[in-house]
Amino acid sequence: MAQQKQVTDTIAEMLKVKAQQKHVLVGLASVIKGLQRGTVEKIFLASNSPVKMKEDIMHYAALAKVPVEMLAQNNEELGIICKKNFMVSTVGLLRGESPH
Repeated sequence: MAQQKQVTDTIAEMLKVKAQQKHVLVGLASVIKGLQRGTVEKIFLASNSPVKMKEDIMHYAALAKVPVEMLAQNNEELGIICKKNFMVSTVGLLRGESPH
């Protein structure tokens, strides 16, 4: 369980840094557009993302062959990680920006 917490913290820290550097897309519409354009390298979904949103993201990600990772954080926590004043359910990491 401690290892899972460490991985979760590592991902949260990486997303925080990438958001500060503006190397992420936030929100369903932006992430789907990024997938269609081929600019998204990896997608992160909040633990409480709506089912329809998950299905849409999984569909477009499969077409673009982009991995999707479910986070332990909910959309409120993901919004805080990304330094947004609102809840965030979907984050896309832009290509060319290493996730580690």
